[in-house]
Amino acid sequence: MTRVTFCSHDSPNVVGGPFTWIERLLPALRLHGIDSRCLFMTWGGVGPTVLGLRSQGFDCPAIPCHDSTGDRVRWILARLRENPSDVFVPNHVLAGYFAGRWARAGGIPTVGVLYAPDDYHRAIQDEFVFGRQEFRLSALVCMSHQSEQQVLSRQPQHTILRRIPCGAPVPPAQVERAFSSLRLAYVGRLAEEAKRISEVARAFCRAVRDVPGTAASLYGDGPERSKVEQILTTEGAGLPVRLVGRVDSSRLREAMLQCDIIVLLSDYEGLPIALMEAMAGGSVPVCLRISGGVSELVEDGVTGLLVEDRGDSFVNAIRRLRNEPGLWQRLSQAARAKIENGYSIQTCARQWAELLHSLHDNCGPRRPIQVPRRIKLPPPHPGFGGQDPRPHRPPFPVRFYRRARITAGRWRRRLLGQPIP
Repeated sequence: MTRVTFCSHDSPNVVGGPFTWIERLLPALRLHGIDSRCLFMTWGGVGPTVLGLRSQGFDCPAIPCHDSTGDRVRWILARLRENPSDVFVPNHVLAGYFAGRWARAGGIPTVGVLYAPDDYHRAIQDEFVFGRQEFRLSALVCMSHQSEQQVLSRQPQHTILRRIPCGAPVPPAQVERAFSSLRLAYVGRLAEEAKRISEVARAFCRAVRDVPGTAASLYGDGPERSKVEQILTTEGAGLPVRLVGRVDSSRLREAMLQCDIIVLLSDYEGLPIALMEAMAGGSVPVCLRISGGVSELVEDGVTGLLVEDRGDSFVNAIRRLRNEPGLWQRLSQAARAKIENGYSIQTCARQWAELLHSLHDNCGPRRPIQVPRRIKLPPPHPGFGGQDPRPHRPPFPVRFYRRARITAGRWRRRLLGQPIP
């Protein structure tokens, strides 16, 4: 049995692919001899990811997120010292990557995860694949082909590289087209950054207005919910477009089996779990033509349709699926087969298990995990932004002046015979 510790974030309102992935991967790894636990840093209390894993018997220590990266690192190291693992997976938790420096010093291999080719994950590469030797990962898992190629182009020397998709369950049932109506769905965060949710909402309104016999639903929550509601109230008035909001995973899987088309019009994506889940059930993807995981899953005219914009090109794609005989059925079958043949959660869990067992079998001698009193980290990387809070440190001249004043005061008290605090 190989013992593995993962890291993750959680909150009562958390949504997104990384949280769905961790909740599915750990039970699937059990079938391959992997004993997993997950360390959680939370905002506003524990959320559905912690509760879901605990209900399945997983050990999930959780703590409110500390104010500084150093404190977060110290908490993770203390958990690893109390309950040592054979492999450590920081996942998407930056403090976990920094903690990996001391985990590896204790003989524990570390595995990073790249979800998307964005600034944050490029910074992960800079610091933990190509940065200081002591902070480098033992292995790195890329979710998409694009992320893998991005790393390979930089010629990593000391980190094992694997491409393993998130993986999606393939339901026994699949979408049955209701020919009286073509049903569209968006699933994901209601956010402008990357998702462009306002434009998606407007695109839905136009599609159902211009293509008779269509209806649309938006599933999810996020910071731009009120903006979406306003768009549907004005531009979508009287149209069959609705904001469902957030639903739990079991209800969402059932809802996707009632959706003929899954729509994703993001500026950029990694390998979207929501897209894979919908395709696994036979929903036809209609996506903006972007690089990354979307193009890995959706081959235009084969497993779905790729569009050039959120305007005319998108509406024309919906019109084709509504009116062109046999097109929806052909794409639906191919989309489901795409997931079955290479992106199922069972396939991906097996690949993860092979990597984790291999790292355990080939690791060196184990030593006690050290939790240093002072956590010394590399300078902050601009790509980490707010994910890496550091205490404010005054410039050197200011620190030197303050220390000189303190020292001079102590000498003065000593010369005058006064007590020194």
